[in-house]
Amino acid sequence: MTENAEELENMVQFNIVDQVAWVTINNPSKGNAMSPGMRDRMTALFESLNGQFEARAVILTASGEKLFCPGADISVGRDYAPRPEDAPALAVGEPRRMMLRGQHPLMSSILDCELPVIAAVNGTAAGMGAHLALMCDLVIMADHAKFIEVFARRGLVPDALGTWILPRLVGPMKAKELMFFADDIPSERALELGLCNTVVPGEDLISTAMEWAVRLATGPSKAHMFTKWLINRALDVDRHTIAEEESWAVELNNGSRDAQEGVNSFRERRDPEWKGF
Repeated sequence: MTENAEELENMVQFNIVDQVAWVTINNPSKGNAMSPGMRDRMTALFESLNGQFEARAVILTASGEKLFCPGADISVGRDYAPRPEDAPALAVGEPRRMMLRGQHPLMSSILDCELPVIAAVNGTAAGMGAHLALMCDLVIMADHAKFIEVFARRGLVPDALGTWILPRLVGPMKAKELMFFADDIPSERALELGLCNTVVPGEDLISTAMEWAVRLATGPSKAHMFTKWLINRALDVDRHTIAEEESWAVELNNGSRDAQEGVNSFRERRDPEWKGF
């Protein structure tokens, strides 16, 4: 069974308030598990935020207080190519293509979003759901929330770019520990490991996320965009490449209105008025 457009709009809610875009997972009947339709809608939403001026920061969160996202909703059917009667239900190569066309574009849409993205983790984030949060630029966790690298509990290999992001956050050896043993990672432990920026009482999660997002949304948006891009690039390229790219980013940003405003406000000894361009 697949969802229609109206159902998907409710299961991945989207609105913009005070230049902050809210993307909210809302699939309570499945514990906020992510269906293919939800995944694709979320990818499209993050991609749509690039190059527009209505929003200047993003908050990714979920409804309820227990679950952020436990991973994929496997109860929803997938579409496969027509096949002969004697062909297997799932042919070699199909899961790979499904991941390359589904999960991976979603994770990349967050990493490549030009706006800073804050994950407000309201409950358990497991498997793909954990990686969804970890792809964000900043992570705020409710004190009762937790991460779980759940794959080994099911005899599965981690997916959704988990083996890319986790070693970069905690180091290869710690990443292996978290993925091999698949133990719960409570919020305070996540903070110690560097998997989140801060932990707050559950009732303060949304207000804290909004406070952070408004600070970002009223800041120098192009400087944030280049900073995010450079830090993400620095994880993958050598020193000489990042030096070249940093130099170009500085030059390009110096031509922005906000960079000029930053210099002028400093000279005039006043607070800057950032416009986002």
